[in-house]
Amino acid sequence: MTEELILKALSTVQEPDLGKDLVTLNMIKDLQISGKNVAFTIVLTTPACPLKDLMMNQCVKAIKEADPEAVVDVRFQSNTTTKRVDPGTVLPGVKNIIAVVSGKGGVGKSTVSANLALALAANGARVGLMDADIYGPSAPIMFGVRGERPMMKKLPDSDKGVIVPMERFGIKIMSIGLLIDEKNAVVWRGPMASSAIRQFVTDVDWGELDYLVIDMPPGTGDIHLTLMQLVPVTGVVVVTTPQEVALADAKKGIAMFGQSQINVPIIGLVENMSYFTPAELPGNKYYIFGKEGGKKLAEEYDLPFLGQIPLVQGIREGGDIGVPAMISDDQISREAFMEFAANAIRSISMINANIPTEKVSEELTDA
Repeated sequence: MTEELILKALSTVQEPDLGKDLVTLNMIKDLQISGKNVAFTIVLTTPACPLKDLMMNQCVKAIKEADPEAVVDVRFQSNTTTKRVDPGTVLPGVKNIIAVVSGKGGVGKSTVSANLALALAANGARVGLMDADIYGPSAPIMFGVRGERPMMKKLPDSDKGVIVPMERFGIKIMSIGLLIDEKNAVVWRGPMASSAIRQFVTDVDWGELDYLVIDMPPGTGDIHLTLMQLVPVTGVVVVTTPQEVALADAKKGIAMFGQSQINVPIIGLVENMSYFTPAELPGNKYYIFGKEGGKKLAEEYDLPFLGQIPLVQGIREGGDIGVPAMISDDQISREAFMEFAANAIRSISMINANIPTEKVSEELTDA
């Protein structure tokens, strides 16, 4: 049992998404050999990696093929990938920024945003959620913090004060709904709304995050342009429902982010309210709004299809009482959001590795 033998065995194990072996990618660290005992660490591209068990099993198998008597101890460490070589002054501690968008309202974008953030955090990532829907903030209700107000603090060696995000269920949350009375309507022109978004970016102490999920307003407008020009967004997740009217608006959202003045990668498309599953008949699926419209749209535009979220009563109830589906006991909803988050993470890792969108789509489809 030598280091050369072990590394040769591990060079046959590929990182499933990046298409290269673990040794070439420099993902094997702290290799220790004592007789037949072998221990090493795999450095993951994200703490929320959905494929770490697969890689561990393949590593153990490869080493045992080289020496059947080997006792293998595989450990994990994470170093979240990012395209931000020089973060600068805008959200310097945030590695990846995910904008969740929709072409129209009412497709469940805020529900998807909240549960995506929670699913990422459930796998060990440091996550924040920015509710950028100025005119219809929903995060305070969905996280059970309505009526509460965030604290302020001063930065070291400065007189400048910053807002400290609320923390709930292990993630940081900021919303205009935490700063104003929920009974008051936000009647602002575009420049005022855009100014508020700038403050959410520059005057909120987000700290060190692996992922900042931004719940965008529906449609395509001032706030979208402001945010995309101000913040180095890693990519966008497009939310739609299967019905034709939602798909038509989703196409406009996809087109917006492909324009030259924005040109932000699309992480993928997720289909919400895909089918209705009654609690008493968990094996039944009723396609109320049509079948697989989102999946067909993703195929039409060569985009990764990130998953289908069922129309389940528990998702609505949880959002209304401040306990999102990811925190509830609803196994069907939890599994759907976990699968969606896993696919989103894989797509982000591949975007950070400069793998073309079409290739990302193929890999997720094959999986």
